[in-house]
Amino acid sequence: MAESMKGLKRSHRCAELSSANIGETVTVMGWVQKSRNKGGIIFVDLRDRSGLLQIIFEGSDIGEEGFEKASKLRSEFVIAVVGKLEARAGAVNDNLATGQVEVRATELRILSEAETPPFPIEEESKTKEELRLKYRYLDLRRPDLQRNLMMRSKVATLTRQFLADEGFLEIETPMLTKSTPEGARDYLVPSRVHPGNFYALPQSPQLFKQLLMVSGYDRYFQLAKCFRDEDLRADRQPEFTQIDMELSFVDVDDVIDVNERLLQKVFKEVIGVDVALPIQRMTWQEAMDRFGSDKPDTRFGMELKDVSDVVKGCGFSVFTGALENGGSVRGINANGQGEMPRKKIDALVEFAKGFGAKGLAYLAINADGTYKSSFAKFMTEEELKALVDAMEGKPGDLLLFAADKNKVVYDVLGNLRLEIARQLELLDKDKFNFLWVTEFPLLEYSEEEGRYTAMHHPFTMPMEEDLELLETDPGKVRAKAYDIVLNGTEIGGGSVRIFQNNVQEKMFEVLGFSKEDAYDRFGFLLNAFKYGVPPHAGLAYGLDRMVMLMAKEDSIRDVIAFPKVKDASCLMTDAPNVVDEKQLVELGIEISESEEE
Repeated sequence: MAESMKGLKRSHRCAELSSANIGETVTVMGWVQKSRNKGGIIFVDLRDRSGLLQIIFEGSDIGEEGFEKASKLRSEFVIAVVGKLEARAGAVNDNLATGQVEVRATELRILSEAETPPFPIEEESKTKEELRLKYRYLDLRRPDLQRNLMMRSKVATLTRQFLADEGFLEIETPMLTKSTPEGARDYLVPSRVHPGNFYALPQSPQLFKQLLMVSGYDRYFQLAKCFRDEDLRADRQPEFTQIDMELSFVDVDDVIDVNERLLQKVFKEVIGVDVALPIQRMTWQEAMDRFGSDKPDTRFGMELKDVSDVVKGCGFSVFTGALENGGSVRGINANGQGEMPRKKIDALVEFAKGFGAKGLAYLAINADGTYKSSFAKFMTEEELKALVDAMEGKPGDLLLFAADKNKVVYDVLGNLRLEIARQLELLDKDKFNFLWVTEFPLLEYSEEEGRYTAMHHPFTMPMEEDLELLETDPGKVRAKAYDIVLNGTEIGGGSVRIFQNNVQEKMFEVLGFSKEDAYDRFGFLLNAFKYGVPPHAGLAYGLDRMVMLMAKEDSIRDVIAFPKVKDASCLMTDAPNVVDEKQLVELGIEISESEEE
């Protein structure tokens, strides 16, 4: 039977007590982690968000009735205990912050009883994630998840403080907004007052933060909820949080400067990591050429090498055919992996096919300098030697090559170097390698839509020296865009925005929007731009991704209180779900059963 607190006040959280408090009378409250009855003495581990504390119940201190009550304690009961803090009489527990002390209880109240939980509340739980997410409120009692969420809270608090000190204003932008279908799919919200019309939930506060610059607020930030109806991955959720900012009267270097100092402060104060400034910068083209990725993981080598010139006249038609079709031949050197069994190499070939490769050419250099290769018979001894030299191959190395259009070659080798690094355990989570990737292409050509689409969004400023190429060769135009990458994960990105009307109109033209079309979608922004626009730029971080890397987790679900699963559903609340017919009628919505194909 649950008791009330009856005026009891907690004096400390469990792990706030130490040897310095010995002799004090304390009141602690929390959950029973476990209870051990040793006959005349009962040991209880009490848990709250700060950690564990050992409580001792003995009849001589707590009385017969109190001891009887203590003997009923089970895992996850919520209790309040009054007692005296003492040095541990038994063995000291060095693995515990409170391992030197214990509370000798003089009073116990059972505030709430608990059924046996469906899984043990313990660190690094082996319980299936589906079950843990169904009972997420229990899962969130686990110390490792609690540490993650406390870390997230600390990152948010420090970020707010830092940006406020830098002259940023925290301003909220609307959740119910207009759908602008350029980018990922919107979540739509039907309007009851305007039948047949819909709001969209924001994918980002992009247009509003630009309007705030037009309104003269100079520096804005927000910890913004954003929504995207797209397929999920380990580091994606249908709703996520951005640290969003926009600055006026700035250029690329100003945005990078304030953000480097923000990262330096947050990483130092939250996880004790020193971020050396300035952070390395690399152009998009260099990142693609060296790592096959616009978010390179620089914690290990195995960089791509372009060997097109070396193999252009050789007898291997896979290489020469790719070059004739305007592609390239590039390779990576998996140092010391020359002995890799054929079965493993075949698995890598299959892996490469998943990224569009027709195959993968390999050459292993034996200890005696001879070769084991899938293509050696098509090339002369001189050609092979030149190829090995170009790859800096030495006995014991494994060379892997892709030959195709550049996009495919980058994709294949970029992912292959990561896969091999995973297999060889080269990805050290204690290393934090930051990198700015700059000068992205402004546009990419979409075969599907038969037009250019914006690589970031249609408001990104082209580099001034590339402006005339918008007319003649739009694919070559570089953007004033920058991403901040950490250990091969993009944690934030932004750009300098277009603020001149003529450049914005030109941009829409290249993207294939008519003037009417552009005004129909973005009219409120374009109209605002007629009334004096400061040069402005911004950046947004994925807060969830950043905290995931700081906490050394593999999934953002481990740093979000109530995440969704792969199909964007919530196992705990059973959302999304059907609604009452009455609600649908009010909204003028009818559900049509789609025929099963």
